[in-house]
Amino acid sequence: MNLRKINIFIFVLIILLTQNILFAQEVAEFFPGGLNIEPFKANFLEPRMGFQFRISESDLRLDIGHSTDIVKYSTGSKLTFSLGADFFTFTKLRGEPDFHFPVDAVDYLFGFNFGVKKSMNGKELGARIRISHISAHFVDGHFDPTNSVWRDGRKPIVYSREFLELMPYYQISNLRMYSGLTYIFHVVPKEIGKSIIHAGFEYKLLKVIGEKITPVFAYDFKLVRISKSTGTNSLSAGIKFGNYDEAGLTLMYNYFAGYSIHGEYYDVIEKYSSLNINLEF
Repeated sequence: MNLRKINIFIFVLIILLTQNILFAQEVAEFFPGGLNIEPFKANFLEPRMGFQFRISESDLRLDIGHSTDIVKYSTGSKLTFSLGADFFTFTKLRGEPDFHFPVDAVDYLFGFNFGVKKSMNGKELGARIRISHISAHFVDGHFDPTNSVWRDGRKPIVYSREFLELMPYYQISNLRMYSGLTYIFHVVPKEIGKSIIHAGFEYKLLKVIGEKITPVFAYDFKLVRISKSTGTNSLSAGIKFGNYDEAGLTLMYNYFAGYSIHGEYYDVIEKYSSLNINLEF
């Protein structure tokens, strides 16, 4: 699949969605508030606005970005469709004395997403499809000017991937379970595998503490291949302040074990605990 085919696919999808909105009697919205498919909280490849502080380490991560639904419409049969866009970065910073945080590496993601969900007697069945591009870069904070060398002996490489991701899910009461597959149709370096298998869940305790405070537990697993297949685990637990499916603030503990999320460190295995602070819009 090349860029021309992707553009054709997106154009046809927009036409089909627009046609349904113009000629059907269902509820339709352009640039609605909120998202049709809520981000999966333990999945690191989701839009966030906030910080991740590693416990007992000097590294931290800065997330800047957002996803928005461009068009959303609902049918009389409780089906809701959406077409949206994703633009975000996740940045690796190094902690140094005097409150200095040099930028070591940054990863950029942009793309489109298509969502569909159906509500049925307190349950929900849905799926999200994303077509995205990621590129990664070392920044000046990775260079040691005193010794005129790249830190850790890691020189900048070309890291780029374009992928198609399918993430279906099933929600019953307070539990949302999902699985999925990512197909990477173009990637550099070439040793990175072309597919990623996903699985995970989220559990929220609504109205246990109050209307505006919701405990959340989430887990995400990925099976990736870089020379050999390896599992990546992300376990999160914390609290969402504000209505759960609306704007608010989340405080989450996260344990991560697996290949680094940063492309310039794509072949590095990491294990760490962190505290995440994120604003949700």
